[in-house]
Amino acid sequence: MNNLLQITYWTIGGFEGQKPVRQALEDAKACGYAGLELAFGAGELNTDTTEATCRAIRDEAQRVGMAIATMATGAYWGCSLSSRDPAQRKAAIAFTRKYIQVAGWLGIKTILVIPGAVDVPWDPSVPVTPYQEAWDNATASLRELLPVAAENDVTLALENVWNRFLLGPIEFKMFIDQFASRYVGSYFDVGNVVITGYAQHWIEILGPRIAAVHVKNFRREDCAGGLHGFGDDLLSGDVDFAAVRSALEKIQYTGPITAEMLPFCRLPNMTLPDMDLARDTAVKLKRVFAES
Repeated sequence: MNNLLQITYWTIGGFEGQKPVRQALEDAKACGYAGLELAFGAGELNTDTTEATCRAIRDEAQRVGMAIATMATGAYWGCSLSSRDPAQRKAAIAFTRKYIQVAGWLGIKTILVIPGAVDVPWDPSVPVTPYQEAWDNATASLRELLPVAAENDVTLALENVWNRFLLGPIEFKMFIDQFASRYVGSYFDVGNVVITGYAQHWIEILGPRIAAVHVKNFRREDCAGGLHGFGDDLLSGDVDFAAVRSALEKIQYTGPITAEMLPFCRLPNMTLPDMDLARDTAVKLKRVFAES
């Protein structure tokens, strides 16, 4: 395979954006990655970010020799595109408009979007949204955002995540296909599906809809598992990476593959940035996806 191999900014720079992007780019390169997935919502990249700042980051990435092909955000857990609250949906749409604009300024073609949620499993204070309402509200929100995505040439890549929504590959495919737009695709997360299924099955069904891929590992326990199942070793867990690679090759996937190493197994003592984890993951990511 000849895909761009990246790591998420979060592993390199932390959830709160504490490390400057310039330093994160240099650190990721030193670890052996060809790209860095940027993070939006904290640090230098947020809703107040200017075009000049984005231009400077873009120039710095070129100087360092690093790709910035994708961008992610964790903001949707507190600001859902499918919320029953019209004010929250409006805020989520406004946030996503700026997210898309910043991606356009950076020259990033794919951003991670969580389309909606029925609930947030680790936060019982978030109200439950009935599934059909989540579908309808998410659909309406994304339709409103499509012209902005097209204007900036940015794909809204919808992530499969623990939101009790779009739980199988066929319904995920149906959700994407209703838009009939190249600006809506899948940000497929290999580790997130292990709790209920098999990544290689999803890849086969989603096929060309996959715009970007996240990789991490997950260990099932007690018939499923919880956040602690996400480990700190890319190759330790229940993901069948040989089958994942074969499935990606079969659909001729050529996009970026990004290690999203968030070691929840260490909770309550998870600390990021973690450069040792970043270096270890680089070696193992290449072993899976770069070696013949």
